[in-house]
This record gives sequence, C-alpha cells and structure tokens, in this order.
Amino acid sequence: MYPISTKKYIEMIEKKLSRKIVTPYQTSLKRSLITFYQILEHILLYIWQYYKRLVMKLLISILFLFLNISFLQAEKIKDIANIIGVRDNQLIGYGLVVGLNGTGDGSSSKFTLQSLSNLLQTVNVKIAPADIKSKNIAAVIVTTKLPPFARQGDKLDVVISSIGDAKSLQGGTLLMTALKGVDGKIYALSQGSVTIGGMNGKGGGQANHATNGGIFSGAIVERDVAYDIYDQKFANLSLKKSNFNTAVNIQKAINSFYDEKIATALDPRTIRLEKPKDMSMVEFLAKVQNIDVKYQKEEKIVIDERTGTIVSGINIHVSPVIITHGDITIKIEPRKNISNSKNGVNMKDGVSIAVNQNQLNMKTDEITVANITRALHKLGAKPKDIISILENIKRAGAIDAKLEVI
Repeated sequence: MYPISTKKYIEMIEKKLSRKIVTPYQTSLKRSLITFYQILEHILLYIWQYYKRLVMKLLISILFLFLNISFLQAEKIKDIANIIGVRDNQLIGYGLVVGLNGTGDGSSSKFTLQSLSNLLQTVNVKIAPADIKSKNIAAVIVTTKLPPFARQGDKLDVVISSIGDAKSLQGGTLLMTALKGVDGKIYALSQGSVTIGGMNGKGGGQANHATNGGIFSGAIVERDVAYDIYDQKFANLSLKKSNFNTAVNIQKAINSFYDEKIATALDPRTIRLEKPKDMSMVEFLAKVQNIDVKYQKEEKIVIDERTGTIVSGINIHVSPVIITHGDITIKIEPRKNISNSKNGVNMKDGVSIAVNQNQLNMKTDEITVANITRALHKLGAKPKDIISILENIKRAGAIDAKLEVI
C-alpha cells in the first residue's frame, strides 16, 4: 500500500482541465501535470520503502539488544569484588573444656593430662599427669575469624573442636583461651559455656556431632589489626572470579558514574581506583560498592561424590546425546510436541520416557540437566550412576556449563 496516491490528484486535474481544453498548449500542460504527479508518487514510494527498511533494522537491533541484556544481570560491585586489604583474619587457640559428665578425654590422651597438670600449677597445685584420673576434661582447638576493622571489646563467635578421645562436649565450659594470628600475637580471648545444639542422639530431634560445638559471642577482641584506609589515595578491587569482560565493565561503570577516569583494569581480576579530590576514601568506596555493573553469572554444576549430591541451575541446556552406562541406554532427542504413549511415562513439563525404545523425549527448549537428572532417577538410576553420566556428558561436550566435583 502506497503512503500517498496520485489518483485523486490526476482525476481532479482531468476534471478541471477537460472543461476548459481548447488549445494544444492546454492539452500538453495536462499531460505534464499528470507526468509530474506520477514521478512524485514514485519518489514518495521510494522514500517510504527506504524508511521502512530503516525502521525494520531498528526493531531488529532493539530485539537483539533485549536478548543480550536478558543474559546479563545487574550486580552491585560489592557482590562480585572485594577491596584488597579489607578482609577477615583467622585466629586459633588451644584450650581445655571442663565440667563434662564423664565424656571427656581418657588416659590415652596424654596431652590433655599434661595440660591440666600445667594449669593446676598456675594456682599452686602440683600434681603429676600420671596421677590424674578425671574424665571430665577435654582438650580442644578453638577457632574464629577476626573481621576487618574489629576494635577492642568487640565480640566474636567461636568454634570448638575436640582433639582427644572425648565422647561429647555437651555441658562443658571452655576455660580462658588465647586466640592467636599467624604472627603469633594474641588478638582475642575466649571463655564460656559450650553449646553443641540440637539433640545428642537421645529423644526426638536430629542427632548432632557431639565433639564439635561453639560459643556465641564467646571471644572478646583484645588487639586491633592496624589498617589506615582514611589517608589512602588509591585502592584496589579484586574480583571474586577472574573475568576480562567483568573487569572492563566495572572500569566503565565507575568512570561513567564519576564522569572521569578514576578506575583502571590492571588485569582480569584487579581494578585500580584513584580517590576523587573532594571525597574521603571511606565515602568513595561506599559509593563504588553500590554501583551496578552488567555481570553474567557463570553456569555451574556442583557434584559431591561423597554424598551423591548434585546441584545445578534449572536452565543449563544439554545437546542431544546417546547415553550408555551399565544397564542404562538412553537416547535423548528433541521433539516439538510430546505425546502420551501407552508404553511410556509422561513426566510432564515437556519430558517423556519411551521405556520400550530406551528413549528420552524432550521439547527442544527443555533438554536441561535438571530434566535429565529427574528422568534418570525415575528410571531407577542411583546417584552414583547419575553423577557418572553427567561427568561423561560433559566430557562429550554436550554440556557448556562448568562442572565442579568436590
């Protein structure tokens, strides 16, 4: 359909000129006007088709842009990167838990008896380790994390683990224990009643690990970790996962936010920041951490072979493949439509198992790790078999996601 038609113009000219045509000149003028409007119509038609193509290209570009954005997610910088130097520090200490109801270390744990003997000497009680017969004490290792910028008096949660042959730490009390860093200095002191949580295999509830416990707010910080961030002019970000695109996206986002070049990606993991002159480093980093960045999460399948646990994203797609593992032989095929079969099992959600043909039919967009795992489980495959099958599908190149075995 033309955007504009000259038919009405030509008819109008013919009507007006037909009444007054008396000379060849007027006849020639009529023909010229008709030709002029016909040329004008072709010109307008060409312009219309040209701009129509531009509009189509624009719509296609917008569609591709939307598809690309759908694979990217906006994440805050603090969720995908750390500030170098702002981190936890591990603390560890050796201590004694007392007050156990006969469930402590026995005579075979000589280090426990020696520790108790040394402790008693500090209160002027001298006794040889061989003469101690108590089973109400247990030697333990105490661990915790010292957060960045922790100050004196702050309280920390601690984890307590038995290192002897104690049966349980339930009801015990941890005596004052010094918690040290890798430099050998004491940064916190811990003491208090030990809790192991839940039930210890008696009565209702889930049985727990009785030789491992903790104390909530059971340690007090005694020494600060010196770190002067206020007077710094530069800071470095470290990505939690190395990625060239993410590093460049962070650089662009920060520079665009401040409208000046203050961020430079040094490598796929490190971004160097220069503090603006009219802002403190604390305020600067607080704003930087809340800047949104385009970030594409890595698809991953995590397998724990010890427990048979498989964790996978719902939409991790798998290419059509034939699987043979022990007594299991399955051909995975994409189908546009899934129909019910008398000898098959319809698992819904676009998945059907043809038992007689050993065939797994799925809709093209439903061939995912989640559906394959679900179908194999329906066929009676054990977790060990499913894990082995997924590992071999990955080796065959039918899965693009990263496979991590722990």
